[in-house]
Amino acid sequence: MSRRSSYGMESTVSPLQTTPLPNRVTCPNFVTAPNVIVMVGLPARGKTYIAKKMARYLNWIGISTKVFNVGDYRRNIPGADYTSNFFNPRNKDGNIIRTQCAEAALKDMLDWLERGGNVGVFDATNTTRDRRRMILDSINKLQYKIFFVESVCEDPEIIEENVKEVKVTSPDYKNMDKEEAIKDFLLRIQHYQTSYEPLSENFDRQLSFIKIFNQGERFLVNKINGHIHSRVVYYLMNIKLLKRSLYLTRHGESELNVKGRIGGNSDLSERGQNYAQALAKFVEQENIPNLKVWTSELKRTQQTSEHIEAPKECWKALNEINAGVCEEMTYEEIAVKYPEEFALRDQNKYTYRYPKGESYEDLVARLEPVIMELERQKNVMVIAHQAVARCLLAYFLDKNSEELAYLKVPLHTILKLTPVAYGCLIEEINLNVESVDTHRERPKNISRSRSIEAALETVPPHEE
Repeated sequence: MSRRSSYGMESTVSPLQTTPLPNRVTCPNFVTAPNVIVMVGLPARGKTYIAKKMARYLNWIGISTKVFNVGDYRRNIPGADYTSNFFNPRNKDGNIIRTQCAEAALKDMLDWLERGGNVGVFDATNTTRDRRRMILDSINKLQYKIFFVESVCEDPEIIEENVKEVKVTSPDYKNMDKEEAIKDFLLRIQHYQTSYEPLSENFDRQLSFIKIFNQGERFLVNKINGHIHSRVVYYLMNIKLLKRSLYLTRHGESELNVKGRIGGNSDLSERGQNYAQALAKFVEQENIPNLKVWTSELKRTQQTSEHIEAPKECWKALNEINAGVCEEMTYEEIAVKYPEEFALRDQNKYTYRYPKGESYEDLVARLEPVIMELERQKNVMVIAHQAVARCLLAYFLDKNSEELAYLKVPLHTILKLTPVAYGCLIEEINLNVESVDTHRERPKNISRSRSIEAALETVPPHEE
């Protein structure tokens, strides 16, 4: 078994008849006007963590989202001292600089939305009504929708953990002793507390907002306005900030994998059965607490899990992408019978929908409930399929749609994903069981008029 960690031929073509197929449409865009999400809360309340997770989720479901962190603008000012005194409300120079940074970030966000972005996330403390009024005035002029997300935390243990695990690694404290950094940051929080004006059910009743208490212990939602607000609330009320790992693996090599055929519902090959045994041994050796195993409804994932001693759940949503009329065909057969379809898929693999089948875009929509449930779980092993694993991996590693469709998820390999403060650690664990390669890179020539040889340039070798 080998581990690797990080921080995210020509084939013989059978003579088949060329068959044209009708064009298809993709999913509609539900964003009718730009939206702004404004973070609110004292330091060390998880605002940036929430902002980044929200953006990752919205981008994953196809809503173009970008986070604008005011602290990043402040840190780009050379030679400034950002110890706790800088955040003292009585520090006039500090107040001026912080206001200028907020205005610069706000301007950049609105410019980005004007250029076609869907959702801008304004990530800062925004703890005073004056600051929030300034933001509201700028956004209301453009008639954009605005939603406030306030993180309120009164649990001293959560605050202490946030300070130790996140804030002392901030660039603000890169040259400071850890204990001194913690002491200084706690003083910074005190400065903010002196002027903190939380969102109020009475004073702010005209605003759209959600208040999150103690990282999801309870919620207060006020005046939801539109599709984006609903999706954000749905997401925030499902995520739990738990220490956990997701073990993502494909099923063992199947009989159709060996023949280079896509989809279907075949049994495991002999090497696939060996992987199922090796996977069970891995789980036993790792002794993962409270592990659950999720599979699809297809035989190859269930056969891969059968030797694992852990509770198992079967999800229809985890079934492989539906290849429609191309199910159980080889790439060579598709290229000959449906050459235009083969080219269209290479041109935009994410939005391309197989005739009578699915696209990656469809698959992401199907997997959304799986993501929501994974966010609520502790340790889970998901035994899935190549396209499904790509979609899940893209969510956790914050990959865009173009990257998603070509992520490498080899057979007989476990991807251990561990969420951390602002991202996700990935460890690749190879169980050293040989298998075929099913990964096909995007070919250089994606024209509809290309030759068969050019179309099949990146097809991996397989048995006839």
